[in-house]
Amino acid sequence: MTGMATMGRLERWYWQQVATWSLVFGLKAPAVRCYERILAADPDDTRALASMGFQLAQQDRLREALARFDRVAQLSPDSVDSHYNRAFLLQKLNDHDAALEAFSRALAISPDHDLALYGKALSLISLKRLDEAVPPLERNTKLQPMSPYGWYQLGRVQFERGKPEKTQAIIDRLGKFEPKVAAQLARETGLKAPPRP
Repeated sequence: MTGMATMGRLERWYWQQVATWSLVFGLKAPAVRCYERILAADPDDTRALASMGFQLAQQDRLREALARFDRVAQLSPDSVDSHYNRAFLLQKLNDHDAALEAFSRALAISPDHDLALYGKALSLISLKRLDEAVPPLERNTKLQPMSPYGWYQLGRVQFERGKPEKTQAIIDRLGKFEPKVAAQLARETGLKAPPRP
């Protein structure tokens, strides 16, 4: 194992624990130093790479974070999280074509990954590929029937596709569990708001 000569298992475990507890107490800088120490001994430590990626993303250092998640995906190609995290960052960087590829890789590993379905749909919407956005949004709403996000986006897409009757049905459904989101979608589309509960 790379780096084990310079950092034994116990020492690696120690630095991982220090990093974890630093994050628990909101001490991000010490956590980053711990991950840097682990990566100096083993540049291919996927846990440290992913953790550094999260910390960099939280600091809006998106390209640096993406480089860490790219490496995790190379080292662990069957990791759904590595592909999803790459896709999320690519989406934030407005590289929707590359994000779609990464979301598709995540979904090839885990077809019911609701966040990857939702993210894929958002990239398709950004690329104005509305017809293609419908299936992942429909699947997302089946997996997360009480989450308003997928329903709201599906309602917008259906309206933009010239299907106001489908949008109205979504507004009515949202009105039963998320009346504020239903009212917002009704305002945006000019359709009828559901009656107040």
